Amino acid sequence: MSCTDSDSSSHGVEYRNFRQISRDRLLHEMLRSSSSGDSRSSWKVLIMDKVTVKVMSASCKMTDITDQGVSLVEDIFKRRQPMPSMDVIYFIQPIKENIIMFLSDMSGREPLYKKAFIFFSSSAPKDLISRIKNDMSVLPRIGALREMNLEYFPIESQAFITDNDRALEDMYSQLAENSRQFDASLNTMSIRIATVFASMKEFPFVWYRARGMDGSTAATFRDLVPVKLASAVWNSITMYKTTIANFPQTETCDLLIVDRSLDLIAPIIHEWTYDAMCHDLLDLEGNKYVQEVPNKSGSEPQRKEFLLEDHDPVWLEMRHLHIAEASEKLSDKMQNFMSKNKAAQLQQRDGGELSTRDIQKMVQALPTYNEQMEKLSLHVEIAGKINTIIRDEGLRDLGQVEQDLVFGDSGTKEVINFLRSHQDARTEYKLRLIMIYAMVYPEKFEGDKATKLMQLAKLPPEDMKAIQNMKLLEGSNKKKKHHGAFSLKFDSQKRNHALRKDRTGEEETWQLFRFYPVLEVT
Repeated sequence: MSCTDSDSSSHGVEYRNFRQISRDRLLHEMLRSSSSGDSRSSWKVLIMDKVTVKVMSASCKMTDITDQGVSLVEDIFKRRQPMPSMDVIYFIQPIKENIIMFLSDMSGREPLYKKAFIFFSSSAPKDLISRIKNDMSVLPRIGALREMNLEYFPIESQAFITDNDRALEDMYSQLAENSRQFDASLNTMSIRIATVFASMKEFPFVWYRARGMDGSTAATFRDLVPVKLASAVWNSITMYKTTIANFPQTETCDLLIVDRSLDLIAPIIHEWTYDAMCHDLLDLEGNKYVQEVPNKSGSEPQRKEFLLEDHDPVWLEMRHLHIAEASEKLSDKMQNFMSKNKAAQLQQRDGGELSTRDIQKMVQALPTYNEQMEKLSLHVEIAGKINTIIRDEGLRDLGQVEQDLVFGDSGTKEVINFLRSHQDARTEYKLRLIMIYAMVYPEKFEGDKATKLMQLAKLPPEDMKAIQNMKLLEGSNKKKKHHGAFSLKFDSQKRNHALRKDRTGEEETWQLFRFYPVLEVT
């Protein structure tokens, strides 16, 4: 998605990032506004389901929530203790199961809570609203009933996901056409994308990639996924014009919807930025890195968790740099820091007593020293781990073959030579290399040729199936003669065997920094 103005929205609202928008709405628009004013305690209970708890945790910390008067966070489907003197906030999806649980909590002579404030994560069906309003024992106990329209998951300031792990299988598998799973997945994605614009109060032009619609070939149902998603998103967003106060009535920004067939290489090839290497080579949980700190007592090392996110200035500076450049800059930063920080200088003194003035300087410098030292040492450790993996696993050789394939400088011979000389390479690495080869040279990855290459790589039959399944993402089948038992045609046109061209006017400063994705944010 791109706004028409990078510094502000097109209708005069100051620019804010995805995570900030979500945080502000959840804390201020929902939690802070929920109070009956007549409760014995200002503390409240917050109840969420498995989806909304992810929405909340993507943008808010527990301390943020408690600062808004929430003393307890509960799961709607777990047994809970009655707290009849406290108000409760329900932040839930508008689905039948949640409504049943809510009515069970608040109906009858002895409800679990005093007053209920209900906030739905997306637009609620009329029949569910009617079901709530028709329960006369519950109705007087409702303090608010609103649609937050906030069901997306910010992963950083300028990126969000819909957290639909099964979307690829549900929408592109051989069984996807006309299936309930396809419709459900499409509905989930469209609703969650639409809530992004509800939160930003932006009304987008919706653009989409339309394949197989020029009449030259028959469009498959997979070709129409972007079309159907664009239509569903548009339908949801246009409803906001009448349901959300001050929502724009004319288009204010652009939304572009494409599918993976636009660039099948990007998620497979090894990219060499610090960010990409962290997520590719390290065992991260999302953006969470666990550091083991030696214990002074000699017992088990302590485990400290760090989030590689926008609040970390070192991460922001290094993430898009080549791993070699990032390593150099981190080393320079550490040396510069050690030479200028007073606490670091005094700690490095060899013997001798410290004067009172030295101790005073050290105490004054310690808070800054500890904070900056922790951040720098963290990233020095991470970069060191990455460089060790690159060296020990021969990733530079692999990366060279991958990029040479993509740019048309290598072929079958180089792939075979790599597989023969790197028999102990990880199965994942060999599979990724062969996937790239199959996309660059589809006519050579057929029948016996494909089987022999898989055997040379010592890859199991299920990996062959994974490569074959990439055909499902490629799109329309164009008329061309197929030979052999298995044929993988990623592009039916005769072409030079290169999926990328070198950028004009740019030199490759760092080795293996040649690759770029088809779609880039500018």
